[in-house]
Amino acid sequence: AGGGCQLPAEWRPLSEGCRAELAAIIVYARVLALHPDPYGAYNYLPWQRDPPGGPQHGAGGLFYSAEIELLCDQAWGSMLEVPAGSRLNLTGLGYFSCHSHTVMQGYAYFFFLRMDENYILLPHGVNFQEAIFPDTQENRRMFASLFQFSNCSQAQHVLSFSSDWEIQEDNRLMCSSVQKALFEEEDRVKKLQQKVATLEKRNKQLRDRVKKVKRSLRQARKNTRHVELMNRKLSEKLSSAGGQIPYINSLKQENSHATYLKV
Repeated sequence: AGGGCQLPAEWRPLSEGCRAELAAIIVYARVLALHPDPYGAYNYLPWQRDPPGGPQHGAGGLFYSAEIELLCDQAWGSMLEVPAGSRLNLTGLGYFSCHSHTVMQGYAYFFFLRMDENYILLPHGVNFQEAIFPDTQENRRMFASLFQFSNCSQAQHVLSFSSDWEIQEDNRLMCSSVQKALFEEEDRVKKLQQKVATLEKRNKQLRDRVKKVKRSLRQARKNTRHVELMNRKLSEKLSSAGGQIPYINSLKQENSHATYLKV
């Protein structure tokens, strides 16, 4: 489990402003209700090996989803096109082995979200950092420039915060360079991973060929030793038979002479 929590060697922390530019969806919402989630693709612990619905079904309430209501329109640049007042379901919440995404019913939060291929909303932990921010004065000031506050609920007081646009623009330029560097690094890592996978495949093929060659070489040596042994035995037999031929001829001559004399 510890290996799964290890950050990349080149990891560096990013500010919330930079991470906000990289987040797919940002919403300011209130949690209306919490619902336990069963064991599933997003809700499991490393030591769980039972299938969904098995003995660890629900994992003792560690995992849950939340029904949230948007208090403002989604932040500028978000991929989610729903107005303030919309209600959404958010899953992937709870206490995981390496991180926690937790909320409480009745409280408001700023959420970094993403949508998977099945259109399920999940927390988006950009750069392996926090994805959920409580509704505090500091966080309202931090995210004040991201929302169209004219569409926010009247009960919210984030409208009172103004932003220093020069500082924001400087941060945006810095974050853009960081974003570009991150994307370039991600592409480079993907290409390196592909090269490594190709090299590992070729290396495996070469190892298999070497094994076959070694196996053939061992068999050839075994056959050579067997042939040499057979040749040695044959040579010994021939040598032994060659030494007995004059003796046999002399016996034949003596027998024929004796017979002749006897006759």
